[in-house]
Amino acid sequence: MDAIPQRYLRQLAAVFDPCCRDKGISVVDMGLVHSVSVEGRHARVELLLTSGWCPFAAAVLGEVRDRMEALPEVDSAEVEVVWHTPWTTDRLSDSARARLRFLPDPVAVGDRDQYVTTHRRGGLP
Repeated sequence: MDAIPQRYLRQLAAVFDPCCRDKGISVVDMGLVHSVSVEGRHARVELLLTSGWCPFAAAVLGEVRDRMEALPEVDSAEVEVVWHTPWTTDRLSDSARARLRFLPDPVAVGDRDQYVTTHRRGGLP
């Protein structure tokens, strides 16, 4: 896969998966943009989904299409979900990874059992 031009990534950084909008994590930060190509005045975007059962897929695909069609050099755009490349957390940007982390880095926890005992709801073992 060729590198995606930054101007397209900046354009798509305004599209949010509804599950991550409140955290400010875009489809770009999630690593959902697999490829972007523009031939003539037609754009083609390939997206990955975190799950094949994503109830928001249609809305996200429509927003991606609209954002690409808002570019002055693009008259039309198509967006396709690709299944040949699975989405994994390795695709998260560093900022998305930090915003999604709700537990400390495992390296920072010396004694896992003690940590779990101390941080259980209400402090109860």
